[in-house]
Amino acid sequence: MSKKKKKYYTVWKGHNTGVFETWEDCKAQIKNFKGAQYKSFTSFETAKKAYKEGSKEYIGKSKTFKSELSVEQLKKIGEPNLNSICVDAAVSGNPGKMEYRGVVTKTKKQLFIQGPFEEGTNNIGEFLAIVHGLAFLKQKKSNRIIYTDSRTAMSWVKKKKCNTKLNRSDKNKPLFELVDRAIKWLNENKYSTTVVKWETKAWGEIPADFGRK
Repeated sequence: MSKKKKKYYTVWKGHNTGVFETWEDCKAQIKNFKGAQYKSFTSFETAKKAYKEGSKEYIGKSKTFKSELSVEQLKKIGEPNLNSICVDAAVSGNPGKMEYRGVVTKTKKQLFIQGPFEEGTNNIGEFLAIVHGLAFLKQKKSNRIIYTDSRTAMSWVKKKKCNTKLNRSDKNKPLFELVDRAIKWLNENKYSTTVVKWETKAWGEIPADFGRK
């Protein structure tokens, strides 16, 4: 199972402000706070810098991503293939309300979105997003590739198995019905679409990211 990427959360307006190391801590500051302002960053230094500069420099603006990798590392990774779509999932809580979507990599035009589903996890959402993308591209007879930032979901798709530890319940029954359909589709369909890992450290957040954390 891949290690979840670390994020830091800057809260400009909330019950308490500053930089927080977990989404749970950040969520506690913005919950039920009218006009809360917050944003996630991939390093503590960047988050701290953003806090000092103020929200106007980051909220509602498209900041140019600057990779912390070396020139040699970036050259080895290369640029993303724009003949592609990207998929991603978002969840509030663990488990919690989950949704996923797929977008055109180059333009971020949304191609599909599902949810929110009750009692979901990010891994399940990432898995469903890939399978949805595979079915979508097969139906369109498209030669595009799929980018995902989840190695776990890629592994599940390859094994044709949703290896989640989440227990089934009446609350998440609709979600697991979708999971069962996804597994059935993988077992009954052949596809030529390549699923590729999105290199977040080199390219920034995946274009399908919901931008909520």
